Amino acid sequence: MGKQFAVVGLGAMGMGIAKSLLTSGFSVCGIDLRDEALEAFSALGGQTAKSFGDVADTIDCVFVVVVNSAQLESVLFGDDCAINKMPAGAVVVSNTTVAPSVAQDMATRVNEAGLDFIDAPISGGALKAAQGELTVMASGSEAAFAKVDGGFNAISAKLYVLGDAPGQGSAMKVVNQLLAGVHIAAAAEAVAFGSRMGLDQKAVYEVITNAAGNSWMFENRVPHILEDDFTPLSAVDIFVKDLGLVLDSARDVKFPATMAANAHQKFIDASAQGFGRLDDSAVIKVYPSEPYNKD
Repeated sequence: MGKQFAVVGLGAMGMGIAKSLLTSGFSVCGIDLRDEALEAFSALGGQTAKSFGDVADTIDCVFVVVVNSAQLESVLFGDDCAINKMPAGAVVVSNTTVAPSVAQDMATRVNEAGLDFIDAPISGGALKAAQGELTVMASGSEAAFAKVDGGFNAISAKLYVLGDAPGQGSAMKVVNQLLAGVHIAAAAEAVAFGSRMGLDQKAVYEVITNAAGNSWMFENRVPHILEDDFTPLSAVDIFVKDLGLVLDSARDVKFPATMAANAHQKFIDASAQGFGRLDDSAVIKVYPSEPYNKD
């Protein structure tokens, strides 16, 4: 328990990871630019900093939970060169959703700095993060996993070690995001289609969640639609990004991801209409849903 952990990015997922590590007895420094996030984590007994570079020389393992590859690049290789300040042999755990090729490049550069890298994207949402019950899709060396020393047990209910090659964790997350994006768009289309035919949306939800057409995303996202509450838990623009990663990765291996491409266009349409910062279930807003009167 003597290791010093850091979590960069105290958003919904990062805060849950930081809390779970802290609850498990680890020494944890939470890092974020937002004062309110730092204050919230400090109130729980955690250490805080606004820049990873300010504390990197004290950190044995850092979990980087940021939005995209540009932010990951900035955290590790930005102006303060935080990666060069970490102790030799320390571990960088990337929980950021990136293309497999980006994870491979990051691993090479981190290794060249004398550090270990674990490609470990996550799934489960803010609730699972807060409960320490995430699903982690990871790849990295056996030695790197050993150095994390119980950290993954603290944050996850399921840890899948997919090999030692960087990028395998991210490849699995890309597969997951293909399904997640398609299922959300399909759920929205189904509810809007039912409404167009004059069905009550609550009845659609009740029947489908007890029928073969149900999916986890249908069951989880449609209540947001029924409540007309699009407070972002995962925003439309997240799937503009993530399905874009799916299509980039598909293009790299010459794979025709046609269903993902169609879902991507729906999320782009929703974002273009001004719904990008709303919950991803707001993709329903691109479909006509008022009952159709043939007369």
